[in-house]
Amino acid sequence: MKRIRLFSLLLAVLLLTGCASTQAATLAPTEAAASQAALEPAEDTLTVHFLDVGQADCALLESGGEYLLIDGGNRADSRLVVSFLEQQGVQELEAVVCTHAHEDHAGGLPGVLAVYPTEAVYAPTRTYASEVYDDFLYYTDQQGLEVTIPAPGDTISLGQTELTVLGPVQSYAETNDTSIVLRAVLGETSFLFTGDMETTAEGDMLDYWGSEVNWKTDVLKVGHHGSDTSTGYRFLREVLPAYAVISVGADNSYGHPHEAPLSRLEQAEAMILRTDALGHIQAVSDGKTITFTWENQSAQPEEAIPETTGQTEASELTYIGNRSSKKFHLPGCSTLPAEKNRVELKSCEEALAAGYSPCKNCLK
Repeated sequence: MKRIRLFSLLLAVLLLTGCASTQAATLAPTEAAASQAALEPAEDTLTVHFLDVGQADCALLESGGEYLLIDGGNRADSRLVVSFLEQQGVQELEAVVCTHAHEDHAGGLPGVLAVYPTEAVYAPTRTYASEVYDDFLYYTDQQGLEVTIPAPGDTISLGQTELTVLGPVQSYAETNDTSIVLRAVLGETSFLFTGDMETTAEGDMLDYWGSEVNWKTDVLKVGHHGSDTSTGYRFLREVLPAYAVISVGADNSYGHPHEAPLSRLEQAEAMILRTDALGHIQAVSDGKTITFTWENQSAQPEEAIPETTGQTEASELTYIGNRSSKKFHLPGCSTLPAEKNRVELKSCEEALAAGYSPCKNCLK
């Protein structure tokens, strides 16, 4: 049976942002050696770096000495991402994946493509009306490459790790729903990267694959920075992650992550790791065990959900059932039943056991 260990080790990385930097703490010789061993994976491992790029997404995967980049943060993050790749000793990339065309995912990729030779570039579209995306396409072309639009079921090999494209499964007008979804598997361990895909496309993806895909995932990169439009109830019931990584900026104007998906993740008993609290997050899998390390030693994953004044604590959340329709809702749902038809339910499990089904409006 696979085990997942969690350690709060300081990452020995230096993230450059202009003149500012994050300095590594001084370690005793024995501690330094232990940390270095943990941060230098063997050839049969998968290392995933979730870079702290604020209100944006960027993840670097390494397996068998090969590297793959998923998203690149905002345009302003380009220098940070390139510096980090340099520190990791990256010489070339097996692939660059732009999950979708929004700047907070595509913005830093032109800088990466301007510096690093790349074998393949993946994105859900070859056309998008933005200067940032035009730059992404220009530097792809400068490498003599054309953007590959992957189809569901396509695979990418990275050392001993296999990545499978699970979505999107159809065309969408909403750019977030066009996000490329990748499942990375090494041995008995798995990671799921969902870009900013929202609940409509999540449901379509589940319907498309049916029982062909084992959705159960060790580590979920939470969709859309923890927005309540993503990581829907149905999707999360299938994925049931042990760990959920949220790439999000501190005090962002969107209020991410929202209360509803945090509550759903807690109901699923997922440990939540947030870049706004922990900084750079690293996960190393040997095919059986996944070890986490993070940058900010003063924070812990359990503390990664700050108290929010005026909102219900996730642990105190109850659901409202409708005796007539046999649906259950979140307390703030716009389609709550009249008072006489309401019944309080203390958990999803209690609601389902009592024969209630989730509301399609608030528990997608």
